[in-house]
Order: sequence, then structure tokens, then C-alpha cells
Amino acid sequence: MRTRLFPVILTAALTSVMTLFAVSHFQHSTPYFTAASTSKPLPVNYVSYNGTAGAVAPANFELAAESSVKAVVHVKTTLKSRVVTVDNNDMFSQLFGPQKYMIPEQRGSGSGVIISADGYVVTNNHVVADADEVIVTFNDRYDTKAKVVATDPSTDIAVLKITSDKNLPYMEFANSDEVKLGQWVLAVGYPLNLDATVTAGIISAKGRSLGINQQDHSIESYIQTDAAVNPGNSGGALVNTAGQLVGINSAIASPTGSYAGYSYAIPANIVRKAVNDLIKYGTVQRAVIGVEYVDRSITAEQQIATGLDKHDGVYVVTVRPNSGAAKGGIQKGDFITRINGELVNSKGEVQAMVARYHPGDNVSITYSRNGKEYNTNVLLTNLNGTTEIMKGEPKVLGATFRPLTESEKSSYNTDKGVVLTDIGRGAFSRQTKMIKGFVILQVNNSQVGSAGDLLIALSAGKSAQIAGFYPGRQGMYYYTLNDVNVSSDE
Repeated sequence: MRTRLFPVILTAALTSVMTLFAVSHFQHSTPYFTAASTSKPLPVNYVSYNGTAGAVAPANFELAAESSVKAVVHVKTTLKSRVVTVDNNDMFSQLFGPQKYMIPEQRGSGSGVIISADGYVVTNNHVVADADEVIVTFNDRYDTKAKVVATDPSTDIAVLKITSDKNLPYMEFANSDEVKLGQWVLAVGYPLNLDATVTAGIISAKGRSLGINQQDHSIESYIQTDAAVNPGNSGGALVNTAGQLVGINSAIASPTGSYAGYSYAIPANIVRKAVNDLIKYGTVQRAVIGVEYVDRSITAEQQIATGLDKHDGVYVVTVRPNSGAAKGGIQKGDFITRINGELVNSKGEVQAMVARYHPGDNVSITYSRNGKEYNTNVLLTNLNGTTEIMKGEPKVLGATFRPLTESEKSSYNTDKGVVLTDIGRGAFSRQTKMIKGFVILQVNNSQVGSAGDLLIALSAGKSAQIAGFYPGRQGMYYYTLNDVNVSSDE
């Protein structure tokens, strides 16, 4: 047995010696044993956005967190119990009268950010909508009542005012245009009725349009982050490492209703403009270019049909007559590629750019047509097609209305009309099944074109028959109000 193994062992040994001799003879520059002290480093570098190698200092959130929790408050709302009367205009209602339902008291919770030393607070409209009472709690658990100054459902922004005998800690606005993908941010708020809570994440996307805001002329251009945000964080702060406000946390993408990886904030530049308008005018001065457009959110077939698969920008579907875009030479089929030199490829990016301007401002627009690029200046207008300052419409029996725009009048073939934007909790809510979007044309055969016209028409008698229609539906709808008292505080 041993004599059989000996030739095998001898052959293996000779082969090993010959291999080592060949390697050392032909590859002198590459030793087969390398001492650790003389080894060369592997060609591995830190990945840096500016292309330079070197260690990156870790982000430090301590100062930003310490300052921001003092300026972020807990917003608690109460909606008092109330009786709702529903008249279905059916046989049961005719025999026994309208049905009455008791809606119990409801409580809500969110967050807010102090933005001035004298007590202005910004939060989400959906946090304080319809609230009878708003209480603000500071991180030291001091409570005080807050007044709702004004709200804007289209941007989902609301402004509150609290009174204090001392200067309050507040947060400064950052330029949200300057935030970068991958930048560290903090989400500060009061989730799940907890005390002030700080979470960290990075910015993972910009200009997101989610379609969750169903208000008329809504503006969605969210900053997307992976900082943990839960119910109760709405209205709270998205903060950079310098402690500046880069956005107002507003929404989460989740199949369960709790945090599942993505949260969304309204950019600070949109918030700042909306807040200033709400404080100064009572309503946001919304500027428009005067076009309707589509972006790459449409189907692949639609992209091919419009040419978006081969062009940058957004595709112009309609140009409103006499609008700034029409006067600037923009036509249906053009592709808007830049606004004031900034690239735009999505609805959210266009909205974010235009939302910071007022009617009467001029913007530079770059567009392409038949492969050629053009530049034009466009005068922005308000929704009525003018550059006048629009004041907030007064409430009528607890509800709010706005006039039809010129384009809506043309589409609906009418000279007048008002749109229900919020039914509130007054007589309209108690006595009718009217829903948001209803267009009122007449009250007791009198045409109405503004909230003031509606108020005058309702003041003419104790009862009122309201006639109008719902866009997209067939036929006219009629509602009746009884015991109308427009002087009551609703």
C-alpha cells in the first residue's frame, strides 16, 4: 500500500516545486507572500457628490433638534356635537318631516410650527378644518388657545395666531429649492399624541404629485423623505441640519395608515408665500400661466401620441383665450421645458415654480415647437383672468363659495354662478345634501355671481329655493332652505 502511494506523493511534491519556481522566475514584481506592512491599499474611495475623496463628517442633529422642538407645537382641535337635519325629499320626509341626526363631539390632533416671535403658527388646513376650538401646547406642556387666521385648502395650509406676553421661539424658513436628494432632514412633531418627537431621514424625491388633495386648483409638489412620520405629525416641521424649516409635513404613503417608509412635506417656498398671502389678504393670491398640460404621469400610449416620449417638459393640451400664455405665443402642442431658467418635467415642478408668484408678475418661459426652442415672457393672472387682488369670500350661512372663473363660465355656457368650496356646519349643511363643487346659478329666480349676490338673495325672505348643477352630471338640482337667517353667526 505504501509503495503505491509513494509515486503519487513524489509527483505532487515535484509539481509544487516546479510551480513555485515558474512563478518566481517569470513574475518577479508580484511576490506570492506579502507582508501587511508593505501592502498597497486597494483602490477604494469614499463616494462624494463633488468627486473628491476623503472621510465625510457624520451629520450632527443635536442643535437642530434642540432648537426646532421649541418652535414646534401640538395642535389639538375640538368639533362640538351638533344636530344635522337631512331632507331627502322622499315620501318618508313628506309624511314625517326631515330626519335629524346627532353627531357627537369630535377631537383631533396635529402639529404646528411657530414662524414669528409674535405668535403666528403654520399648520395644515386638514388639521384645523371646521374646528370650533383650537388649543396649542408647547413642548414644556404650556397650553393656550389659538385663533384660526385663515386657511387655504388648495395648498393645505392654515395660519393660526396665539397671544403671548413674551417673544416666542420661532423657526426660520429655508430656501426649499436648494434642498438636494440624499440631504439629511429631521421630522419634528407630535405623532400619535406623544410629546415632541424628532426622527431623521434623507430627502428621497422632490416635486412629487400624489393626487391626495382633491380641492379645486390644488397644488401638490411634495418633498419626499424617509423620516418616520405618523398620524399627528401633520403640520409639523421638516428641518435641515441648520435648524431651518424646509417643509411642512403633510402626508404619508402607507397601506395601513401608519408610517411605511415614505412621508411628504409641502416645500417651504410654497408655505412662505401662502402664509404671507393668508395674513395679508385672507386668501392665497394664486397665479396661473393660462394653460392646461400633461406630463409623464400619463400612460405610455398617451406619451407616444403627444410626443412626450421623445421630448422634455410638459405637453400643452389647452391654452386659455386671452391668458398670459396665449398673449405670449404659446400654443397647443408646445412643450414647456423651463420656467425662469429652471427645468420642468412634471406637474409638481410647474406648480412649485408658479405657486411662489402673484398675479401681475412676469415669468420667462422656454418652450419647444417642432424641434425648435423659443423663449417668451408671460404675464401671470389670477383664476378670473385678471391681475387684481382677490379677497377672501365671506361665509354665507356657514359655507364658503367662489365665483366661476371665465373659463368655467365659457365651459358651462353661463354668465354667472358661484361654486360651493366648503359647506361648513351652517344651514346649508343642516338642511340640504349639497356637496362641494355644486354650482349655484339662481336663488328664488335671482342670478348670483358672487358670495355677496348669494347673501343678498338669501336675505330677501325666510325661505329660499336654490337652483344649480353639478359639473359632469346631467340636469338641474334644486335645494330648499327654510327659516333662513343670514344675520346669525354660523
